[in-house]
Amino acid sequence: METGRLDFEGIEQQRLADFTEKAYLDYSMYVILDRALPHVADGLKPVQRRIVYAMSELGLSSGSKPKKSARTVGDVIGKFHPHGDSACYEAMVLMAQDFAYRYPIVDGQGNWGSQDDPKSFAAMRYTEARLTPYAATLLSELGQGTVEWLANFDGTLKEPARLPARLPNILLNGGSGIAVGMSTDIPPHNLREVAAACIRLLEEPKASVGALCEHISGPDFPTGAELISPPEDIAALYESGTGTLRVRAAWEREDGDIVVTELPHQVSGGKVLEQIAAQMRAKKLPMVDDLRDESDHENPTRLVIVPRSNRVDLEALMAHLFATTDLERTVRVNLNVIGLDGRPRVMNLAQLLGEWLAYRTETVRRRLQHRLDRVEARLHILEGLLVAYLNIDEVIRIIREEDEPKPALMSAFELTDRQAEAILELRLRHLARLEEIRIRAEQEELADERDRLAKILKSKARLKRLIRDEISADAELHGDGRRTRIVARAAAQALDETALVSAEPVTVVLSQRGWARSAKGHEIEPEQLSYKSGDGFLAAARGRANQLAVFLDSTGRAYSVPAHTLPSARGQGDPLSGRLNPPDGATFAGVLIGDPDDRCLLATDSGYGFLARLGDLHSRNRAGKAVLRVPSGARVLPPVPAELDDGAVVAAVGSGGQLLCFAAEDLPELARGKGNKIFGVDARKFSAGKDAMAAVTVVPAGGSLLVVSGKRTMTLKSRDLEAYTGARARRGALLPRGWRKVDSIRAA
Repeated sequence: METGRLDFEGIEQQRLADFTEKAYLDYSMYVILDRALPHVADGLKPVQRRIVYAMSELGLSSGSKPKKSARTVGDVIGKFHPHGDSACYEAMVLMAQDFAYRYPIVDGQGNWGSQDDPKSFAAMRYTEARLTPYAATLLSELGQGTVEWLANFDGTLKEPARLPARLPNILLNGGSGIAVGMSTDIPPHNLREVAAACIRLLEEPKASVGALCEHISGPDFPTGAELISPPEDIAALYESGTGTLRVRAAWEREDGDIVVTELPHQVSGGKVLEQIAAQMRAKKLPMVDDLRDESDHENPTRLVIVPRSNRVDLEALMAHLFATTDLERTVRVNLNVIGLDGRPRVMNLAQLLGEWLAYRTETVRRRLQHRLDRVEARLHILEGLLVAYLNIDEVIRIIREEDEPKPALMSAFELTDRQAEAILELRLRHLARLEEIRIRAEQEELADERDRLAKILKSKARLKRLIRDEISADAELHGDGRRTRIVARAAAQALDETALVSAEPVTVVLSQRGWARSAKGHEIEPEQLSYKSGDGFLAAARGRANQLAVFLDSTGRAYSVPAHTLPSARGQGDPLSGRLNPPDGATFAGVLIGDPDDRCLLATDSGYGFLARLGDLHSRNRAGKAVLRVPSGARVLPPVPAELDDGAVVAAVGSGGQLLCFAAEDLPELARGKGNKIFGVDARKFSAGKDAMAAVTVVPAGGSLLVVSGKRTMTLKSRDLEAYTGARARRGALLPRGWRKVDSIRAA
């Protein structure tokens, strides 16, 4: 006998792959059809439909007294939706939030969240709810034979498969959901616009999407704001059923401040303020002075942005905020719904409204047929009651004397079973009170109604007219004006970093050990600032806060740092080595600041140098860029700004006290390199350390030269410089005795 083998006799065997495939497919279809996607008929998901129906069964109409939400949720999960109470309550809250639903279905009493924090609603034991007047468009025809009824989860009750929606709620309130392999994102729309489109499609069944877009100009969000997508993009979205839209906050000027009054759908005002505050902390938004949230019950959205001064361009500032915060956001649209055939698919606008109109037409037809059947049944009974009235004495006798009065009545007066039943259901005293006039009046009234209903059911034109009139009446009753304005605007662009910085004057100060700082204004005396022990003043440059400061090191590399990012001169600054990566052993030689087209003079004490554009020295690399080639044994001289007007002069002084002046136009303008010879430095003496170019500068036309020797200064006017004028690369002429040991020279 073989052992170790299982006996599966009588047990179904199935491959694991087949089982898992079927299980996953079943789960996927459950999520798609019974949880995540709305139905085109009523625009509701199963949990939402069950909440609305349960509330109607509890008598929570718009005119009734609200009940505790916990009572409603208990009814929903106990009778129709056997799932979590918290998820059910959240679905109920969503239908009550006027900032989430364009036309709320639930009227909530208490704390039901806010636009700033939709999840801040109170627990269900603290809130109360009832249905809104709009909910009547979903429920008013429920008991009129309009829907199919299904057994609930335990088979003890019946629930509607769909609600008989009188309006296309799928478009009015929209919806979103994530299923398995698909999702839906339907934006809300304006009731009056959608109603007009439905009427147009009802009258013109083959109307194109473009024709319907004449009525529906775009989504209409409950929070308002501006829809800035071009009309052609909106039309293309409705044509395909998918796409994206750009929605922008609405703002206005108020006493020089910016006041944001409307936010895009599902955007938190608190998050927007956090985003702006983060830019302010990072010094990326210097034109904003303050932020305030003044939102209250009367003004659900009121965000105040205070500019630093009245010179700030508010339009440019808001364009930057639109590009960098949630004040402008992209809304994804995917018109994916469950159709009348029970299958999910993406529909265009015409298909979606067409399917709903087909459902509505069938609903109205079933409602009319149900009423017609009721009317005919009543007329049939009235015929029997009239016979009873005309033979009242005999009818009373039969009822009193016969053991089986029903068959006796049927045979005596040729009545049907239902007619005889109706007579017997009347008490004798009521039977005696039957009046021919009242019976015949009711017969005439019901006969007229029967004929009218029959005519409508037999005529497609009359049926369409009835549907059109009902849609128009509901649109007039529940409709309102458009909240989201459609304004075609270009996409916002973030401002350049320099454009965000005010152009206030600053002085950038560099110390001998490479510490940098920025002082407001040009009146500061950099030499008088405090420095760390063993450190001192090296160089300073005057410019504006929105310019780049260029630092030149001893290896000839240039580094760029935004001036507004440097620490304040109230302190002793920060080391440049913390934000830059200079070569090992390199020290900083000087600093420049100005516009990219400004010129400067770069040189080494070997006597070589060139003119350069400041823009060619800019680098976003922490390691800088090599601009000045430094010969072996040479030292980089402090870079100097150069005003190259007609008649500008390059002035160079040697270590022996010689001063040479020549026209600045004789010196080339380069982007990088060693440059040309400026001063006649003897190569052998330079190698021995006995000769060098001590300083160099550029003197504008008609300007003066300031010579600094120790603590003494001497000013040479333009006519005095003529004595020192020579050809480039010469040695010039000696300065007067006592002034031949020069520390520095600069234009005065």
